[in-house]
Amino acid sequence: MKFGLFGGAIAERGSESMDSVGYKAFIDYVKEADRCNFHSLFVVEHHFSGIGQVSASTNLLAYLAGITENIRLGTGVLVLPWHNPVMLAEQLATVDLVSNGRLDVGVGKGYRDMEFSGFAIPKEEANARYEESLEIIKKSWLSSERFSVKSKNWKFDDIVVEPAPVQKPHPPIWVGAGRPETIQAAAKNNFNVLLDQFAGTLKTIERLNDFKLGCELVDRTFDPMQIALNRTIIITKSEEETEVAILRRNEAQKRIDKFGKLPGNEVENNNGEADTKDNAYIIGQPEQVIERLQELQKIGFEYILMTTIGDQESLRFFSDEVMPVFTFTAKAAE
Repeated sequence: MKFGLFGGAIAERGSESMDSVGYKAFIDYVKEADRCNFHSLFVVEHHFSGIGQVSASTNLLAYLAGITENIRLGTGVLVLPWHNPVMLAEQLATVDLVSNGRLDVGVGKGYRDMEFSGFAIPKEEANARYEESLEIIKKSWLSSERFSVKSKNWKFDDIVVEPAPVQKPHPPIWVGAGRPETIQAAAKNNFNVLLDQFAGTLKTIERLNDFKLGCELVDRTFDPMQIALNRTIIITKSEEETEVAILRRNEAQKRIDKFGKLPGNEVENNNGEADTKDNAYIIGQPEQVIERLQELQKIGFEYILMTTIGDQESLRFFSDEVMPVFTFTAKAAE
């Protein structure tokens, strides 16, 4: 089993995290994750929230590429309907270049109404814009010859996109997906899938099976490292810490819920409370966290992205107390 991180910096206007403070803490956090042998980092993209979430993820990843050595760097996710696809292809290829091929490209269609409204883009156009942009990005990476594009939303005349990405044929594409048809389509198109942190165990199993089915339909070999499950993981040192962590997680969830539900989770409503019984969150002491992760491994997940794990000390604690259990298991199976 491999472990990555999911999230981003916070720099809210008018708060103590304003300017470089919030970003510096996150940068130091990622540097420590690299030293602790975490496999990857996926950085969010959000706009107009008022809580200081990362908005320019490719810029941040380019900086992180220069101060890390091994950790893979991903977008989690870039919302394609809002971006010029050719300029985005250039930016992403640049990150792949300066990171020496460590880029993972997570893409999505978007779901927050305030973001579509802010960009003056009708939400009902999201699917068409997403599909169109994704094809242009792939063509930009793959074409060594000049080409032109004339589509509903974009026009490019006699262009060649530079630089080319280091990874061939291009960086792995990860699709943020929740609905069966979207997950199966990703599998059929040879994309990887990012599953969110909110769905409970039963829905998560259904989504894993949807990905497997999509692979089967096109004779694609199922690889568990091509479907990443996002989970809130908070590792504690006592029952008292666990109780406090659950309360804080519940409050954080309520702040997130006000922006809307991710596609595929619309009917779920836990009033912002951490449902530890349904495995939507993994909060507890090392032995409890290990047990919950082993349950996910038995289901078929081998790649976990962790949200809200804490500070640098928490990273080291997880690396020392949890990761070796799964490293040892993997080596014993070889």
